[in-house]
Amino acid sequence: MSRVSLTNRVWKSCAGVLLCVVALVSLMPNREAAALSVEVWYGPEDEPLRRIVQLYEQATRYIFVAVYGLTSPQAVKALIAAERRGVDVRVITDRERMNDGKQRAALAALREAGIPIKINRHDNLMHLKQVVIDDEVNTNGSMNHTTSGNRFNDERVDVIRDYVVSAKAREKFLSMWKDPDRFEEWK
Repeated sequence: MSRVSLTNRVWKSCAGVLLCVVALVSLMPNREAAALSVEVWYGPEDEPLRRIVQLYEQATRYIFVAVYGLTSPQAVKALIAAERRGVDVRVITDRERMNDGKQRAALAALREAGIPIKINRHDNLMHLKQVVIDDEVNTNGSMNHTTSGNRFNDERVDVIRDYVVSAKAREKFLSMWKDPDRFEEWK
C-alpha cells in the first residue's frame, strides 16, 4: 500500500471518528453541554434583591427558597405573583426569625397566597440563603431577602446558571423539605 493511500485511509478514519463525536455531542441536552455561568451581585451598590426578583419573574416551574430572613415586600410580591401564575413556590426559613414582626407578616402574606412554609424544629439555625429555580438557576451568598440586605448591608449574591449545581441545590432543599424531624410546617 502506498504512503498516500495509507494517509488517506487514516484521514478518513479520523474524520469518521470526529463526525461520530460531533453527532454524540449534538445529541446531549443543552443543559449538560452549557458552560457554568456565574453572576456576582454586591449589596448595596448592585441591589442584589432586584436581580433575585427578576429571576422570580422568569420562573416557569418552581422556586424553592431557603433563607434565614424574608421581610422584603418586593420579594414577597414577586413570590406571590409566581404562585398565581402556577409556579410551585416553597419557602423554608428559621423559626427564631418568627420573633420579628416583619418576618411574621411577610410569611403570613405568603401563606395566605397558598405558598407552603416550613421552619426548622432543630435547635440550630436554618441559615441558608439559597434559591433554586427551574433546575437551571440557583442563588447563594450572604444576603437575606430583606430591605436592609438589599439597600444597606455589605452583601453578596451569586447567581449560578448550571444544571448540575442547581440540581444538587434542589435535592438539598427537597431533603430538608421532606425531613419531619428537622422541619415542620409553619402555621
